[in-house]
Amino acid sequence: MSSVERVRPAVEDALAALPAPDPIVFGAPLIGEEEIAEVVATLRSGWLGTGPKTHRFEREFAAYLGAGAAVGTNSCTAALHLALDALGVGPGDEVITTPLTFIATANVIEHCRATPVFADVLADDGTLAPEQVAAVVTPRTKAIVPVHYAGAAADVRSLREAYPDLPIVVDAAHAVELVYEDGSSSAGAGATCAAYSFYVTKNLTTGEGGMLVTDDEELAASARIRSLHGLDADAWSRYASGRFRNYESVVPGFKYNMTDLQASLGLHQLARIDAAHARRCEIWDRYNDAFLGLEAIEIPPVSLQPRRNRRHARHLYTLWFDWDELGLTREEAVEAFGRYGIGVGWHFNAAHLHRFYRDTYGYTLGAFPVAERISHRTLSIPLSAALTDEQVERVIAAVRWIAGE
Repeated sequence: MSSVERVRPAVEDALAALPAPDPIVFGAPLIGEEEIAEVVATLRSGWLGTGPKTHRFEREFAAYLGAGAAVGTNSCTAALHLALDALGVGPGDEVITTPLTFIATANVIEHCRATPVFADVLADDGTLAPEQVAAVVTPRTKAIVPVHYAGAAADVRSLREAYPDLPIVVDAAHAVELVYEDGSSSAGAGATCAAYSFYVTKNLTTGEGGMLVTDDEELAASARIRSLHGLDADAWSRYASGRFRNYESVVPGFKYNMTDLQASLGLHQLARIDAAHARRCEIWDRYNDAFLGLEAIEIPPVSLQPRRNRRHARHLYTLWFDWDELGLTREEAVEAFGRYGIGVGWHFNAAHLHRFYRDTYGYTLGAFPVAERISHRTLSIPLSAALTDEQVERVIAAVRWIAGE
């Protein structure tokens, strides 16, 4: 008998009493008829690539964040890479970032042929710890890449105060709606620029896609050119006036551009983002009420903070599990949730412990103990504005079953 079968029978009856609905997909997006109609209109327009809807989405997204410029991309990874490349990060440089992130955050530093330097995180919210950054800054440090982890604000302001001349490229993949205590957006607080993800599981989705946001017009212009083969004019600019304009490559760029098909989704996702955030907050608070005080399962402290003077983006609802006390491995817990049709996520396996970084830089367990502890204990449960109240109750019942309640 597996440990999954041995443990937590107490809530079996409660789960069995619920209907047997379709599986709850982790991170399922909320897609409305407006998005569907916009995509159909784009298909009928004959212009599917980067064009007027992409440019409109860029303007509206920048305005939402109170930023000067935005460059649409095909992913957040692309946006991060464009930023570092445009800032001149290259061989011999070091870029400081967090190990508690999706591996793409570190990979883009490698793509620039620079060296990723990890610093440990804060115990209450998993964001990059400024005092740990101070321990690894060297004359070779070219930039810092903090992450707004799970939707919680990284302490960008402290980093900016400590390093006024270093570029700070924020990985804001989890953080469109985040607002600092002073009212500034997730692209603010002294950031040089911020990169956003519109992947299918994100709070705002274009299926795949991303955005680089900045107040630096030169950086935005450089990133835009690099995003489409280094060309000095995209196809819409060359053809829209009815008069062909020639073009040339001014830098060896990439194929990172957003399309109008993606922007067709993004325009309406952005229009309802505050309403969707309010629904996510309702679910978040329901989870907090249901899980506070459970044995062997802890709510991260940042998740319990009130929203009076700041706004968490409420992207990932994570829980910290004591696997030894539960008598489960994380793999077995994922299997157990799956028995009840509930998808969960691992956010994240610490970046420095992935094989490439172990083999290349010799990282081992113990290098960044706070990040490793959070990484090892964490599972993310479904959180989406598309969840029904019944689905929320199913998730709660399953978590309580795992906890033996």
